[in-house]
Amino acid sequence: MTLVTDSLPNDLQALQALVSAQRAEIERLKMMIAKLRRTQFGRSSERLEATIDQLQLSLEELEVSQTELTPATAPPPRTVSRRKPLPEHLPREIHVHQPESQCTGCGGQLRQLGEDVSEVLEYVPARFKVIRHVRPKWVCRCCEHITQVLVSKFVDHLPLYRQSEIYAREGVDLERSTLADWVGQSSQLLRPLINALERHVMNGHKVHADDTPTGVLAPGNGKTKTARLWTYVRDDRPVGDSTPPAVWFAYSPDRKGQHPRAHLKDFRGVLQADGYAGFAQLYGSGAIQEAACWAHARRKFYDVYNDQASPLAAQALQQIAALYVIEGEIRGQPPHLRKAIRQSRASPLLEQLHAWLNQTLTQVSKKSALAGAILYALNRWQALTRYCDDGRIEIDNNAAERALRAVALGRKNYLFAGSDTGGERAAAIYSLVDSAKLNGLNPQAYLTHVLERIAEHPINRVGELLPWNISLNPNEHCEAA
Repeated sequence: MTLVTDSLPNDLQALQALVSAQRAEIERLKMMIAKLRRTQFGRSSERLEATIDQLQLSLEELEVSQTELTPATAPPPRTVSRRKPLPEHLPREIHVHQPESQCTGCGGQLRQLGEDVSEVLEYVPARFKVIRHVRPKWVCRCCEHITQVLVSKFVDHLPLYRQSEIYAREGVDLERSTLADWVGQSSQLLRPLINALERHVMNGHKVHADDTPTGVLAPGNGKTKTARLWTYVRDDRPVGDSTPPAVWFAYSPDRKGQHPRAHLKDFRGVLQADGYAGFAQLYGSGAIQEAACWAHARRKFYDVYNDQASPLAAQALQQIAALYVIEGEIRGQPPHLRKAIRQSRASPLLEQLHAWLNQTLTQVSKKSALAGAILYALNRWQALTRYCDDGRIEIDNNAAERALRAVALGRKNYLFAGSDTGGERAAAIYSLVDSAKLNGLNPQAYLTHVLERIAEHPINRVGELLPWNISLNPNEHCEAA
């Protein structure tokens, strides 16, 4: 049962019905898992283990979704009265109200995270004085383990049920339902920050885009379907720009072109991507200009050379390598200088390569893999050479491919998500942790810092919690680091 929290009903009875239905499904899955475990060591035990893993993930997503099923009724707005500060010249009598030293939720030791101060004017015969009430604000060090769970799940690709087993081996009793509750509440809290991150990426002049397949459990039958994770990267550091780099991930249940069109509906500028046909409709209006990727074009020739040791493919690789030598020399230079050097040095090489490709195409079979590599480059020639006319554009789309590398590596251990909602949640957390790494922050320390503050942070100033606006004290979260 897949739920999108934005479409939940406002009616309390309807919400209660959804909760009851999910609880029933949770109990059904628990019974199925228990039954399968009893027969696990017979024949086909490997297939049974895979089935159990699928059911565990499905159960995990249901438990996380239970956290997000909260009534959508908004509390009445609270009016805050403001008064002028009391005169500074009056004497102050300070009363410090110390709270409990242990977290009421988990029993962990608390440490101070600031304080609330209120002042009361008191009249003493013949004079006034101010009573200042200081109430220290504390945060639970033990609750920093929430970010450990998030990083383990979305960076180290450990499902919650495996994390629970690891904690149990260390003598820590943390049920999967508790971990699921933490993940659900954290993702709810972080949504405004994810939206701010998306806006930052889409406000750039140039965005790198790519996508990768990811397995997701299909609802009802326990089988997996192929969904997609899309990545959009803003990174202008190669042109000496100090704008903070960031990456935003988006999830879709399939690879239809409507998804990137929705993601990029407000973007205006250069889209650097591969030759995916779904991007084609974006270029028709002229609001988005296409820049292709020489790394993709090169890979076509490399595959031919690797399979056939083709001398013609080797010649293509040598000519493309000469273009990359120029790029290495101008990396970090301002756009106008990059453009001038490219036009004086790279453009002549590109003209020679273009002529060579056309001539070579007449010498090989049109059905050969080499012809396919040549046609891939020729059909995208204008987009492949656009980088020579704009110093802000890169020669390739490696920025997006690097962003997807962690997802690709994670598939070896974390083969599928439990639902579409789980895929959306993973995309959101990937966005934050990868943007933190791009800005030189430890993802766990950054998430800890944000989760300690975001609940009380003004929504209209949520951008202050983006990675490049955070300065972490190395000793502030020594355990997280």
